[in-house]
Amino acid sequence: MLAAERYDRIVELVNIKGSMRVSELSERCSVTEETIRRDLDRLEQAGRLRRSHGGAVSVKEDQPEIPYRIRETTHALEKKRIADAALAFIAAGDRILLDASTTAGYMAANMPDIPLTVLTNSIQVATELSSRDNIEVISTGGQLAARSLSFVGPLAERSLETYHVDKLFLSCKGVHVESGVISESSELQARLKQKMVGIADQVILLADASKFGIWAFARVTGLEAVHTIITDQPLSEEQKSLCSAYHLEVHTV
Repeated sequence: MLAAERYDRIVELVNIKGSMRVSELSERCSVTEETIRRDLDRLEQAGRLRRSHGGAVSVKEDQPEIPYRIRETTHALEKKRIADAALAFIAAGDRILLDASTTAGYMAANMPDIPLTVLTNSIQVATELSSRDNIEVISTGGQLAARSLSFVGPLAERSLETYHVDKLFLSCKGVHVESGVISESSELQARLKQKMVGIADQVILLADASKFGIWAFARVTGLEAVHTIITDQPLSEEQKSLCSAYHLEVHTV
């Protein structure tokens, strides 16, 4: 593969996924990680992508969301472990907010039938909880994002402004600890999640290891807004130190 062809391939891969790590690109392009790092520097200088810690993110404004059914099977075991751990943070009488992530979907599937109020923009979550007699489910409504089975847009955002919750269980596209940024692949999702953070007393971030070191297109919030992170692999010593500076509790499952 010629260098120019490799550049095009790298940009194509990053645009499809929204972000990719150096190790992934190295494997897909069959070159060393050092070659990929040099390629990414050149592509960033050309304005074709943006470097992130450990990889690159797309500069395309509207990233296509990965369909829910595909996301559901990606890192599924890790997400299920995180979801099970997150359930331990819920108590009877809580008012909670679940986003439209697949991890939230796994939470809903195993949610105990105890007195709860669950606010969500997820069709999957609402469907999973529909058979629970003791759980009151409230949907935001809004514009249907078919690929993520979620409601987004101005109506969903205004709906969130009506409510206040004890706990938000939040997922994301990227957690860039070094910059203190949580991000999403699309502006619509990021804006809605900003509203979610704003109405919650406690923000619990659910992020498997693949999300760390990624800075996706649209900023959601800073790590200072998060109280707890639940993840599946231990953080590096540097990341632990940075999380401590934000007074974050990190739970590894």
